Amino acid sequence: MFNIENTKIQNIDHLGIVAGIVDSIGLVEIINNFVPQEQSEKVSAGHVVKAMILNGLGFVAQPLYMFPKYFETIPCEHLLGEGIKPEYLNDYKLGRVMDKLFIKGLSSIFLAISINVIQKFKISTSTSHLDSSSMHVHGEYKSSFPEVIFEKSKGKKNLKKQKDEEGQEEKELGNENIESKQAINITYGYSRDHRPDLKQFLMQLISSGDGDIPIFFQSASGNQVDSSCFGEIAANYKKQINFDSLVVADCALYTEQNIEKMSGIKWLSRVPLSINEAKLLVSTIPESEFLECELKGYLYVAKRVTYAGVEQRWLVVQSQERKKSDLEKLSKKIVESFEKTKRDLKKLSLEEFACEADAVKALSKLSEKFKYHQILESQVTTIKSKKQKLPSNQQATVYQISATFTENEDKINQDTLSAGRFILATNVLSESELPNSVMICEYKAQQSCERGFSFLKNPSFFADSVYLKSPERIEALAMIMGLSLLVYTLAQRQIRLALYESQLKIKNQLGKLIDNPTLKWIFQCFQSIHLVTFNDEKQISNWNQDRDLIIKLFLQDCHRYYQVLI
Repeated sequence: MFNIENTKIQNIDHLGIVAGIVDSIGLVEIINNFVPQEQSEKVSAGHVVKAMILNGLGFVAQPLYMFPKYFETIPCEHLLGEGIKPEYLNDYKLGRVMDKLFIKGLSSIFLAISINVIQKFKISTSTSHLDSSSMHVHGEYKSSFPEVIFEKSKGKKNLKKQKDEEGQEEKELGNENIESKQAINITYGYSRDHRPDLKQFLMQLISSGDGDIPIFFQSASGNQVDSSCFGEIAANYKKQINFDSLVVADCALYTEQNIEKMSGIKWLSRVPLSINEAKLLVSTIPESEFLECELKGYLYVAKRVTYAGVEQRWLVVQSQERKKSDLEKLSKKIVESFEKTKRDLKKLSLEEFACEADAVKALSKLSEKFKYHQILESQVTTIKSKKQKLPSNQQATVYQISATFTENEDKINQDTLSAGRFILATNVLSESELPNSVMICEYKAQQSCERGFSFLKNPSFFADSVYLKSPERIEALAMIMGLSLLVYTLAQRQIRLALYESQLKIKNQLGKLIDNPTLKWIFQCFQSIHLVTFNDEKQISNWNQDRDLIIKLFLQDCHRYYQVLI
């Protein structure tokens, strides 16, 4: 007979997909190789990281200190492993695991996992996209482990006893040599989030052109400038991978110092128009020289240039859509410039000068600020000052200047010609190896990093508001955020690839059949799925034909969480 006391109903929703992808990556095993489980520990570091990814991709915005509460509502042992209980995933345990990950080297751990993904899932690495973004935080930060005291002893630091995850006194964490481990600086800097009032850190990401899979992820100090580090990142990335890849980045990569550091690396970058040669090129090439591109809406002109001692291929690109937008903005700027010039000249005409030379000098200085206009005619007049009086109570003679102005046709023509244009540069000189149209396509694919940052900054993501107490743990959390992005993008690539190969389609939010769904929509399709346990027997509730079709498109590691047999 049915007994409510013997029945347990827990939410599984889309978390079975997340857990299955984590298993297929081998993430738990790789992390446990870096951070072996101690005999006294009830949960391994790998399982803790898996739990944090489940929490992060649960899209419920649960903070880390709510971990035990969060896992009370979902089948913890079913998703993580037999014997793993919610109370084991407390803030002590999470903090200690993040400390250990930091000591072992966060970038090395991430790269080991991503390289395994590339090899196992045959991710194309022909191109790699590099970019960075900022993540703001609240509060003050100092570079030291919270609740941890280090003492120097013969070149090493020993950790004093502290409470472990069960609240008991534990033995030393270990004699790890961490002298070389320097935490990032949480500080003020240029904010991409438009929050200059808050401290921040940077996330630096290299993702594949195939599926937006993050390959390399690391954190940096909040005041670091992209142009000062992108070349070094690309060089270090090349040293750690064993495949040839074209590194694609925005104009922050294109500096003399970075180009010198990237010797032996194939790269593609946008050229900043602050470089005089680039600025002159986009504003002087006539329309007649541009060639039609295979990519609709684009024209280009190819040039050979030597910059920073490296011979390069420059591609002056003209986007028809962007040109239209730029010309509209230019028209508005000219009108605004006209009104401002008119006001400034009127204000100047009311000023009084001691001599004619001062008046002419003031007009010359003002005209230097004009962007789209220039002085046509000027006239200096003498008047009796209404402000100044001589000792004999007579009015002083002063000078005033008035002027008319007209449009600066040369400047307007330059900006009109430059509208919609930008320059791409590469050290791949052979067009057969990297065709001109492919250069444009690869640069447009730079949005893969932007999509990744947009995902990480989503308000529903668990680290949208960073609240940890130390830079070391923030840095560790950022790496786990990157792993969550890796799991998400890999799962999305997997289902799209399966739909393409099987020639199947599924319905989107509007009921239209598509073959490129977002993983977030797939997650929504798996809402209200429960694991029902009755008399130690487990069953999946609310299962239907549509969900069965979708789950079979995923890897077999995902099937067992929903008790699906193929």
